[in-house]
Amino acid sequence: MRLATWEHDRLLIQRVRRSVFIEEQQIAERDEWDELDPVIPHVLVFEPPAAAKRDAVGTGRLEPTGKIGRVAVLPQYRGTGAGVAVMRRLMDLAAERGFQEVYLNAQMSAAGFYQRLGFRADGPEFDEVGIPHQRMRRAVGKRDGTSAGPDGNAQHPLES
Repeated sequence: MRLATWEHDRLLIQRVRRSVFIEEQQIAERDEWDELDPVIPHVLVFEPPAAAKRDAVGTGRLEPTGKIGRVAVLPQYRGTGAGVAVMRRLMDLAAERGFQEVYLNAQMSAAGFYQRLGFRADGPEFDEVGIPHQRMRRAVGKRDGTSAGPDGNAQHPLES
């Protein structure tokens, strides 16, 4: 798992997103890439160290508004913790940048995944690129030493 930039890691990011969004979900290529990609931070998660070839298997990005987006994990790595790793790193990055809250537009098919990470629905279901979505929000770590607990609410570092 590491932070990534479009400049240095574009091919890895594109490979994962192309596989998940364009090929698997049939999202039009023109809707997948945007002007934010080259200028905002991304994360990449890789195959386990034991794998012969350590390819990127998941990615996501953090927009300047605190929006987490373009979270994608290759199908064969779903349920392995790759998506959780992407989300935790993006939430940590948001906290490091001073955000108290992050939000995302979850595909309804993935809403349960985000709920398990402490995200809560915010507003009505809507269509985005032909797929039902739900805006979701969650508190993230604070500069005062508190962090968000599993329910997305602030928790003191000594609490478990």
